[in-house]
Amino acid sequence: MVVWRLDRLGRSLPHLLQTVEDLAARGVGFKSLTEAIDTTTSGGKLIFSIFGALAEFERNLIRERTQVGLAAARARGRTGGRPPKMTSTKLAQAQRMRENGMHLTDIAEIIGVGRTTLYRHLK
Repeated sequence: MVVWRLDRLGRSLPHLLQTVEDLAARGVGFKSLTEAIDTTTSGGKLIFSIFGALAEFERNLIRERTQVGLAAARARGRTGGRPPKMTSTKLAQAQRMRENGMHLTDIAEIIGVGRTTLYRHLK
C-alpha cells in the first residue's frame, strides 16, 4: 500500500501501528512517499514508528493550542459559530405576516431564510 503522507493513513500512533500490522498479516507492505518509509525493511519499520510518534505529538500540540485559544476567546466574551439566521426582529415580522394570512413559503422568501428554518421557529 502506498500513501502520500503518513498522516493520511491514520490519526493516532496506535491506529497507524495497528493498520500496518494488519497489512503485514495479509502480506501487504506499506510505503509513504513523502517520508520515504518502507515497512518491508526493519529500518523502515523503525522510521515508521518514530514518524508516527512525531505525527501524533504534533496533532496533540495543535489540539492543545486550539483548546487554549478557544478558552481565551470565551474568557473575552466571544462565542463560536455563525450568527443565527432567524433574529428576533425577523421572527416577529414572520409572525405578523403569518397572522395576516401569508403563505409560509412567501414569508421565508421575503425574510431571507429557508422554509425549514421558518417552520422550526414558528412552532
